[in-house]
Amino acid sequence: MRRIAILLLVLLAPLAGHAQDAFEAALAGLGGGFAQQAEAAERLGMLGDPRAVPILRALSDGRLLRAGDGALLVREGDRNTFALTGAAAEISGAEPVRINNRVRAALRGALGRLSLVSPDQAERLAAAEAVFRSRAAENIPLLEAALARENVARIRERMELALAASRLAAGDEAAKRAGIAELGASASTEARAVLLESRAAAPALAAEIDAAVTAIDRRLAIRHAAETFFQGLSLGSVLLLAALGLAVTFGVMGVINMAHGEFVMLGAYTTFVMQEALRGIPALAPWSLPLSVPAAFLVAAACGAVLERGLIRHLYGRPLETLLLTFGVGMMIQQAVRLGFGAQNREVTSPPWMQGTLELAFGVTVTQNRLWILVFSLLVLGLTVAAIHLTRFGLEMRAVTQNRRIAAAMGIRTGRVDAFTFAFGSGIAGIAGVALSQIDNVSPNLGSGYIIDSFMVVVFGGVGSLAGTLVGAMSLGVVNKVLEPYAGVVLAKVFVLVAIMLFIQRRPRGLFALRGRAAEQ
Repeated sequence: MRRIAILLLVLLAPLAGHAQDAFEAALAGLGGGFAQQAEAAERLGMLGDPRAVPILRALSDGRLLRAGDGALLVREGDRNTFALTGAAAEISGAEPVRINNRVRAALRGALGRLSLVSPDQAERLAAAEAVFRSRAAENIPLLEAALARENVARIRERMELALAASRLAAGDEAAKRAGIAELGASASTEARAVLLESRAAAPALAAEIDAAVTAIDRRLAIRHAAETFFQGLSLGSVLLLAALGLAVTFGVMGVINMAHGEFVMLGAYTTFVMQEALRGIPALAPWSLPLSVPAAFLVAAACGAVLERGLIRHLYGRPLETLLLTFGVGMMIQQAVRLGFGAQNREVTSPPWMQGTLELAFGVTVTQNRLWILVFSLLVLGLTVAAIHLTRFGLEMRAVTQNRRIAAAMGIRTGRVDAFTFAFGSGIAGIAGVALSQIDNVSPNLGSGYIIDSFMVVVFGGVGSLAGTLVGAMSLGVVNKVLEPYAGVVLAKVFVLVAIMLFIQRRPRGLFALRGRAAEQ
């Protein structure tokens, strides 16, 4: 009954125009006996006035003083201030206000409620979480007042959830129905748990609670499907970056480059070197990742050109020897990196704009780094398409792809085209290493985990087809993520591999077959 009386007082005070008087009257009660202090603390907590926060904290810490005339003072270091006005107080002989355990419990509850109107966002969020867990009907007026002034979306969402849960705990059936409707409109597992807990206590509302739970389950299923789809696209973007350069070199020259993963790894280590080199230059340090993209391209492209001119050009038309050669070169590159950088993982720090998560509709959360890599992979694909279709180098590359002998007869230096093409594909692999350094460990074995998947993407999409590489990478990424919850990571990869083998039996040239030397071999 005492709580009901306090609640009625809080509700009627603003209507009567005596909010200030209610605050002053409650504040004066802090200087009385223990029972009066506890009641005053509860009243201040329900008023929702942020001025009460420092006063109640001072009482809890033993810094609230009572002067001889009954005025309350707050001790702030070496000076005292009036609790009501905050003005400096030149009063001597004030004594600390004593409290007992009952008052301390009332203070904890009041401060928890008043944190809802705290200027600190973290305190307001923590208070909303605490009120949601308590689910008490007396919190409804304070939550409504806090919501009226709250403008942070995340905190508003938690306050609305706490308000709905508090209404569900009210004695009024109309308030219960409102709480059920508000909880059912969310897509929160916590709201679902609250509804299921309240079902036994409110059998008359069981049908409405079941409908609200069904609505939440539907939204959760949509959110799970959207998150799985994004994870699949994220994996597909990684596969696209890793396979794009392989699609270029394999499509033009028919070279099975088993060192492709090592070029990816070189791009990741170039990112690490750039970050370390620019760490001491404040003006360039934030740009270390963007600057690593052209640097990684040039490093990997140079290594690819040396490999093609020095070794691979002597083995054209001999795919088995080329496979063994590039496999051995890849092992040599790995060992050289171990000698130069050590076998331990190297840390590459993501810039601030790639950190954290982004919340979309239906509560779908995506990580910033994965989202940027998805955008980056599409950008690299677009630039690759532009380079192949809008430049003279691309024109000569396509000519050699379609018919090497006629291209040579028309004056195109096919050897130079092979060297530039291999360097171009290797440079794209280096760019892929920049992206992978943001989501994977930078180590000498970085590229080894992607070489098989890259060949799967190229063969499935169609050798030399950039459109096929895009569709193949995204398809394999989504299928893998859909199967992983049911079959596990390893069995999902096995299933995908078997499915591709069966598909290749029906369409040996992949989804998008190209005409050219690689397709004819």
